[in-house]
Formats: sequence, C-alpha cells, structure tokens
Amino acid sequence: MHCADNSLYCGSTDDVQRRFHTHQQFKGAKYTRVKSRHPLKLIFSQRFDNKHDALSAEYHFKHQSRAKKLKYLAEHGVDIHPLNN
Repeated sequence: MHCADNSLYCGSTDDVQRRFHTHQQFKGAKYTRVKSRHPLKLIFSQRFDNKHDALSAEYHFKHQSRAKKLKYLAEHGVDIHPLNN
C-alpha cells in the first residue's frame, strides 16, 4: 500500500480486499493505524502458491531500501505519486 505520508506498507493475506478494508478502518497493522498515513492506496498485490512463498516475499520486500522497492514496483507497472499532491 502507498500511504498518505508517502511511505509504503507491505503485508500478506489470503483476502486482499478484506485486509485492505481492515487497514482503511484503522483496524489493521499498527503501522496503518496512524491517521497521518491515511488515506491508503492499494497499489500492488501478488499471488503466491503457498503461505511460505508469500511470507518470504514479504520479508524480502520489507528489508529492501526504498529505492529498491520503488524499482521493483516500477518493474511491475506501478507508478508512485504522492497521495497528497
């Protein structure tokens, strides 16, 4: 997700829309409960064959620099623009 403070949030779930709605209601992860990070925008999702692969990808993404995250997203057709502009 792309947050209003221009940060990125990554998580895993078996139901993307339900989880996104939870985050929008300030009931998701502690990171997305911060009002200054709202509104949130779902910018990318990826399907995996199993939970292990999904969690591995999440871990890897979270441990990349912002530049590498943006490069990965751009390579997958995602163009990031600040939400508050």
